[in-house]
Order: sequence, then C-alpha cells, then structure tokens
Amino acid sequence: MSEKCLHKSIFPIGDLKKSKVRNIAKRLNLSTHSKKDSTGICFIGERKFKDFLSRYLPGKSGDIETKDGTVIGKHSGVMFYTHGQRQGLGIGGVKNQLEQPWYVIDKDIKRNVLVVAQGNEHGDLYSTSLVASQIFWINEEKPKLPLHCSAKVRYRQTDQKCSVTNRLNGFLQVDFEKPQRAITPGQHVVFYTNQRCLGGAIIEG
Repeated sequence: MSEKCLHKSIFPIGDLKKSKVRNIAKRLNLSTHSKKDSTGICFIGERKFKDFLSRYLPGKSGDIETKDGTVIGKHSGVMFYTHGQRQGLGIGGVKNQLEQPWYVIDKDIKRNVLVVAQGNEHGDLYSTSLVASQIFWINEEKPKLPLHCSAKVRYRQTDQKCSVTNRLNGFLQVDFEKPQRAITPGQHVVFYTNQRCLGGAIIEG
C-alpha cells in the first residue's frame, strides 16, 4: 500500500508488542489470547499447500539431479518445491553418497529438473546478493540510491544489513553483509530502516 493509502490510517495497538496484546486479551478472558499464530496461507484453510496448488497447476514429473547431473530421484512438479526445502523430496539412501539430508538448491524450469545437494550448510544454499524487479516504495518520495538499510527475504527473519543500488532496466541489486540462506526467486525482499518499512521488490535471482 502506498503512503496515500496509509497516511490517514489509524492503528490503535500499533505501538504494542504482540506479547503485551496477548496478556491484555488474557486479562479480559478473550479465548484467542493463547491461539497459535497463523503462519500459513490464510485463504486456503487447513490443507497442504501442495494439494491446493494441484487443483490449479497440473504437475509434470521430472528428474531430481545432483549438481553434476546424476539422476537420484523423481519429482512431481518443480512448482511444488522451494529453494532450501528438505521435506517431501522422497530421496532415501543414495549409493556412493553421504548419509546426510538433501536440500533443493536450484530449479531448472526449462528442463523440468530439480537440483539438490546434501547438507544444511551447503554453499549453494547461500547467496550474498540478489537482483529484484517490480520495485515499490511506500513513500511517494523514493529513497536515494545507493541506500544502506536492512532487508528481509522471508517471514520472521531478523533484519539483515545490506546496500541497495540501481541496475539497468529498472532492476535493483541488493548486496548483503552476510550470506543469506535460500534466497528464492518470486518471493519478496522488503527494506527497512529501524522499525520503518520503506518498501519492497520481487526477487528475480
């Protein structure tokens, strides 16, 4: 939402932390005071995300490969998996490989191939920069670039220090002080200064 939408909005509990709101609710005997936080997609209800997508996007099975191109399994559709995912790959013990879990490190859309590697700290799970498009700044007056701020690339992530610069054709380059795990194309990067949200963009790669 833009500044025009927000400048007359009132958030009566906006200065309270959620923990304090829960304490107030408990004191008032509200049944929701201890209700579990919602972290899923609210409009699809209590069902698996894969089941929901399957109703609208027909899955096309393909190979699961290691970085060197060795086929070690089959997937049911690359759109059902995300970077850094471990669960649901269906890869058991693989001959001549370590006894470590497998993680998605890339998706080759053209070839319909899911690329995986072993180990939670595998180097290909981490990136120090990203490129983003479809930039949206909340304030009408855009921040001057280069910009030194913090950013999040996933929900509940702690703020990560970064610098934001312009690239050609309306793209942004975001460089992080520390490597970030499983930066995922199609998701948002959101920019902050302290508690203030500046805006965001769609991660391209």
